[in-house]
Amino acid sequence: MVSERGLQVLRAIVEDYVETNEPVGSKSIVERHAFGVSAATIRNDMAQLEDEDLIAAPHTSSGRVPTDKGYRVFVDHLAQVRPLTAAQRSAITAFLADPADLDDLMVRTVRVLTRLTGQVALAQYPSFARAHITHVELVALAPNRLLIVLVTDAGGVSQRIVPLPVELDDAELGLLRAVITELLTGRSVRRGAERVEAAAETSYGPRIDAARAAVLRAVAEELAEFRQERLVMAGAATLARREHDFRGSIHPLLEAIEEQVTLLRLMSEMRVDEHGLAASIGTENAAFGLGEASIVASDYVTHGGTARVGVMGPTRMDYPSNLAAARAVARYLSRLLEEDESGR
Repeated sequence: MVSERGLQVLRAIVEDYVETNEPVGSKSIVERHAFGVSAATIRNDMAQLEDEDLIAAPHTSSGRVPTDKGYRVFVDHLAQVRPLTAAQRSAITAFLADPADLDDLMVRTVRVLTRLTGQVALAQYPSFARAHITHVELVALAPNRLLIVLVTDAGGVSQRIVPLPVELDDAELGLLRAVITELLTGRSVRRGAERVEAAAETSYGPRIDAARAAVLRAVAEELAEFRQERLVMAGAATLARREHDFRGSIHPLLEAIEEQVTLLRLMSEMRVDEHGLAASIGTENAAFGLGEASIVASDYVTHGGTARVGVMGPTRMDYPSNLAAARAVARYLSRLLEEDESGR
């Protein structure tokens, strides 16, 4: 059982190692931290921490570094999430102000997060599966060519040009527009997809039915896109700059960034605390092929529930600062989406 002072020694070792990237010895702890005890006493505390697999000796040096288990104890019990500076808060406000659309907002989100942390930034798109379709428009570009526009109350917008197998006059287009609008407007994305699948049961005549089939195929594909989980990222170049912090290769991380599916699963499965914060550290990510990386994240509120923003980097990262940045960006993102929703 680690003593209370032993836990504070662990805190000192984590903080010093993150700052210096050098193994931490008892002498430096005594010099840098006001424990009021001798170096010999600190060595005893460190021996206890090592017995608990919270710190380890990287080589013959007398210094110690945190293990993944040590980082976990630090994050769960010892880390104090640091408030952002006024300059950092201003940077978030300025960077995220007045986005052109949801895609622009998500890109800005990860860019400002990687600027604040120096890590790879990750953001899940809001889930549109429970969003409702508020507007459907069919715009004739030619007698046999339509632009389909779908809008949801969660900010999702889809546009697609669809060629038709027949040429429609204005009356026929009006009927087709009314049929599609009645089918989808006011329905959730999930329910809309179900109604699209069953829509062929009613016939409006061969010409309208043929045009409707082409439109519904396109609509079904767009609704499927709305229901898919998506991830946006920034700062992959930071991995190359911090390659020395990884014991092995950074290629698994680069592959995960390229594939996205692995990171989406990992982000979705992370457990948050009562403050909506989560961390997955080192070997805890081994099942995802990311055993040398850590991810910290914070939930943000969307119309369809919650999604997450966070950062990924080596286990030797500044957890309190990174968690604070993720939380601040998530809170601002929640406010922006709430304001956008209330303004509709």
